[in-house]
Amino acid sequence: MIGRDAFTANRLARSDGMRAFRHRNYRLFFSGQAISLVGTWMQQVAQAWLVLELTHDPVWLGVVAAAQFLPVMILGLFAGVAADALPKRRILILTQVAMMVLAAVLAVLVISNVVQVWMILVLAFLLGIANAVDMPVRQAFSIELVGREDIGNAVALNSAMFNGARVVGPAAAGLAIAAFGVGPAFAINSLSFLAVIVGLRMMDERDLQVPTRIARPESARAVVRDLREGLSYVRRTEIVLLAVVVVGSVATVGMNFNVLIPAFAQGELGSGAAGYGFLMAASGIGSLIAAIRLAFGGRPRAIRLVQGALLLGFASLALAATRLFPVALGLMVLIGFGSIFMAATGNATIQLAVPDHLRGRVMSVYTTVFSASVPIGGLAMGAVASAFGAAEAIALGGALSLLIGVGAYAWGRGGAFESVSTPAPSSGSGGMVAGGARPR
Repeated sequence: MIGRDAFTANRLARSDGMRAFRHRNYRLFFSGQAISLVGTWMQQVAQAWLVLELTHDPVWLGVVAAAQFLPVMILGLFAGVAADALPKRRILILTQVAMMVLAAVLAVLVISNVVQVWMILVLAFLLGIANAVDMPVRQAFSIELVGREDIGNAVALNSAMFNGARVVGPAAAGLAIAAFGVGPAFAINSLSFLAVIVGLRMMDERDLQVPTRIARPESARAVVRDLREGLSYVRRTEIVLLAVVVVGSVATVGMNFNVLIPAFAQGELGSGAAGYGFLMAASGIGSLIAAIRLAFGGRPRAIRLVQGALLLGFASLALAATRLFPVALGLMVLIGFGSIFMAATGNATIQLAVPDHLRGRVMSVYTTVFSASVPIGGLAMGAVASAFGAAEAIALGGALSLLIGVGAYAWGRGGAFESVSTPAPSSGSGGMVAGGARPR
């Protein structure tokens, strides 16, 4: 078995677009996440459809999204400090267990036919707390799995895996909802977390490329000091600031799929749950194509931030104008491509620019801003859809995404697009340490 694993790893190593698979720990992480994310996408589709069935108002979709992501806005930066100070693998095991339990509770409530909107809001809020810790830690964990040399490829492959699940999950959810109702989707999601937990448990800690950790903050003042160091780095590093601003802004106005697409499918296109699921799956196909393109496209290029934003904007405007389901499917492919071409480029650009000892805190800024786009944009676009229609809200988001893309191009032409470099692994705080070393 060991020989076969080594043979597989060597074959993968020869493929430049899949070089991150040389690392056994990464293969375990990738496999577990690939299974779990199918369940996650099933739950997202099922939850949005359940809320719409219970309320018949797209505003509530924005309220639920806000409940789920508000904790990330509040706690995400503090989780970045934890990511730089504590063992990431152990934190991830705890967050995955918590999310598994929450999905199981929702499944029981739905199957027993007692679920109400306020219950969904409470569970969404608790899930947001778990995500607030999980997201920056998971982002910062990638470099421990593959090292700096392969981090760009790992980010692209992670995006491909995420969006491959985005193809399968919504389509499966739409068919399952049409056949059995929403309850089984939540149960499947709960079980899928076992794959991640098993993968994390099977990892060899000696193969993790662990950076020297910052000292655990002993006081609130120390926590604030560590936060300020990460925020200061983002503010003074132009390419990182550009990536955070562009991705956060476009996500706020143009990526509110869970809020707008259910209402658009039901109202303007006249399709049911299966049609909604296939629309989301189509965006997943586009996102998967973009992620594969990035994985095999060499070193990240910051100009792709602009290209993704512009494509997303143009396709959204066209989607708002169509009432033909096949055309809408094609446009959702383009929307998915543009969104991930932009977001994955932003992620990889930041990962390459940031020193190792600041990685958790800087990635927490990125994930916090990105997550803040969900409650802010969801509530705003949900209100626009409720007042004027889902198509009008999608058109507004597309137009604003185009403006942001043009503004980003003007900003980046000053030199930011060419400023991506690989800094020293650390700056006064030590570098990568292989094996089981656990500095504090």
